[in-house]
Amino acid sequence: MDMDVGGDNRRLSGVPIACAVMATRDDVRRIAMSLPNVVDGGEHFAFSVTGGPKPRGFAWVWNERVEPKKPKVPNPDVLAVRVANTGEKEMLLAADPQVFFTEPHYNGFPAVLVRLRVISVDELEELLTDAWRCTAPKKLVRDLDQN
Repeated sequence: MDMDVGGDNRRLSGVPIACAVMATRDDVRRIAMSLPNVVDGGEHFAFSVTGGPKPRGFAWVWNERVEPKKPKVPNPDVLAVRVANTGEKEMLLAADPQVFFTEPHYNGFPAVLVRLRVISVDELEELLTDAWRCTAPKKLVRDLDQN
């Protein structure tokens, strides 16, 4: 049965949006830090995986240009997340533009912008785990898969 949520019949992973638990920054930190060799960027709310030649970022707060010709400012409600390639990026953008979007700064770069207030915790966990897999050394990915 479809559920009408304020005229919005949208579903997140098959769950009506009104029933899904929406993600928070605490969820982002908990999920990211549960993955092997992750470093928390602290005040910059950025997460990187170590174990290779240098740490590689897989999720970070979006810096938004609020006013033209002014510095960008962090928008804590939006997370930038690495994806495997631009094909996956385009698929996510087309699948749910209310959750995923991009901006010109990210053109040609394999990352999507994610509105935390409309993504479920389960979807966020899958997205962050996939982002970690894109940036982690192969040995870490194998070790995670074996557990």
